[in-house]
Amino acid sequence: MQRACAAALLVKGTSVILNPGHSNDDKAALDIIQKLGAKISKVNGDLTVKSEGVNPVSSTINCGESGLGIRMFTPLAALSEKELTINGSGSLLTRPLDFFDEILPQLGVKVNSRNGKLPLTIQGPLRPVNIEIDGSLSSQFLTGLLLAYSTSPSNSLSGGEGGLASSVSIKVKNLKSKPYIDLTLDVIKKFGLRIPENRNYEEFFFRNDSSQVLPLGEDLGGAFSYTVEGDWSGGAFLLVAGAIAGPITVRGLDLTSTQADRAMIDALVAANAGIAIEAKGIKVRPSEMKGFQFDATDCPDLFPPLVALAAYCKGRTTIKGVSRLLHKESNRAVTLQDEFDKMGVLVKLERDEMIIQGNGKVKGADIHSQHDHRIAMACSVAALKADSETVIEEAQAVNKSYPDFYDDLKKLGADVSLDNKIKWHE
Repeated sequence: MQRACAAALLVKGTSVILNPGHSNDDKAALDIIQKLGAKISKVNGDLTVKSEGVNPVSSTINCGESGLGIRMFTPLAALSEKELTINGSGSLLTRPLDFFDEILPQLGVKVNSRNGKLPLTIQGPLRPVNIEIDGSLSSQFLTGLLLAYSTSPSNSLSGGEGGLASSVSIKVKNLKSKPYIDLTLDVIKKFGLRIPENRNYEEFFFRNDSSQVLPLGEDLGGAFSYTVEGDWSGGAFLLVAGAIAGPITVRGLDLTSTQADRAMIDALVAANAGIAIEAKGIKVRPSEMKGFQFDATDCPDLFPPLVALAAYCKGRTTIKGVSRLLHKESNRAVTLQDEFDKMGVLVKLERDEMIIQGNGKVKGADIHSQHDHRIAMACSVAALKADSETVIEEAQAVNKSYPDFYDDLKKLGADVSLDNKIKWHE
């Protein structure tokens, strides 16, 4: 959803976004593109975005708590020559953004930050040149640059000539989360932006010739349409809920998706969960599950549902990729360890691995989400078969990515008492 908003901003003309999300992160993305000049209307649940490129109508942009938002939209905002202040809230205020201090000046952008933290003040216009970046911290920085570089001369931007004057490339070392880059490239292609040549994820080469294509969505009377896929990141929690307390059937998840978190299917299979791919959706039911091994380096957002799953597996589960969890809404590795310890689940951290010793039993407990949406969802799912009531404080953190989460669990039969806390009753 957020990538679609960014692409719709860059494409001159009208785009229709079908099946749009309405999480806090999605709302922040819509607010950002409006501040950057797009006009948005909603008809029958679909969003129509009209844009003439990046032409800011405000001097300030707020990304809320969206890590993708700040990393993706900052390079796009820098396409303008206007001075802009970019800010956020919550945990985003403490996330490191030294990347922009280092890279944007190489692209002709003036940058001021609070020692690598928000707020940022930038002034472009950004000029694409040959650069090399480190992709070890997050692929989201690269997503922003790819989108900025993908803006073609025919979609030139206000405040400058815009577009690519010559062939340029972005070289990348130590790239993590390659599937997220696949998703970005897919959106670039479908919106008809300039498509880079992907050279084994080590270089993305933009030609100044024929690398632009027509949009691939349906033509709605001159307006291009893009359908937002169902979200595997949120769907992963429902799939785990089915494995713990099902059976349930989850519809709307594309098994051919480029989303990294589609790998949840592999983890469920490895755990010997009862899973069947049917025409009407993915059906998951409880079974005798066993500890498993999983590499989440390229899909770190799966750590929370994986821990909930591992709690109900007999034996040892090892998940690789802990180093990717430091700069999330919380220090997610430590938070998972602390909160699941309250539920009687032993979680150890050894270098880049998380080890969960499951025995199929979970205790009800008083939990704190630490303002992290995925922690709230993971503990909620783990509580479905706990031996007593579980109370989750700051449960509303789920609004960041999945505001309907508790309503969906109630539809599935969970007994949920909603206030500022969540109470699970036997």
